[in-house]
Amino acid sequence: MITPMIVLALLIGPGFLAWCVSPSSGFNAWTPDKRALGLALCFSFFGFGHFAQTEGMIAMLPEFIPARRELVWLTGVGEWLVAIGLLIDRYRSIAVAVALAILVGFFPVNIWAAWHEVGLGGHQWGLVYLWIRAPLQAILLWWSVRLLAGQSPFTGHRKQVAGSSRAN
Repeated sequence: MITPMIVLALLIGPGFLAWCVSPSSGFNAWTPDKRALGLALCFSFFGFGHFAQTEGMIAMLPEFIPARRELVWLTGVGEWLVAIGLLIDRYRSIAVAVALAILVGFFPVNIWAAWHEVGLGGHQWGLVYLWIRAPLQAILLWWSVRLLAGQSPFTGHRKQVAGSSRAN
């Protein structure tokens, strides 16, 4: 099950690469922009999955939900809009709030798919999959909340933008 590892690599990749380039900067390499870029990469990946794996995504939805294919496509576009919003400082707070809503709102679908052993990305494993998915979901939620609060994901301290008095 490689998908959770891809998600984690996308999430921490920008900050980790910045740290590799300048290890003396420590956790300061994990600027709000780098953290937002990591989350944007994740949501781009999620959105891509809605189009590349449409049938698997449809199988994850209960049959009583109407227009499942269109819903999968619409939510994929929504995830791409979140990704774009995360990259634009002016819209970042709104994008993070929507990301949080998506993460919380979509998690029951993952539970349903695992319960019924349908879909993709490990849901066929049944409820065992939730032992992997739930912690990943928690990490994404935690990362998003910290980004919304302008806090470092590691130290909890707010970071100041150079030349500005506002916290990021």
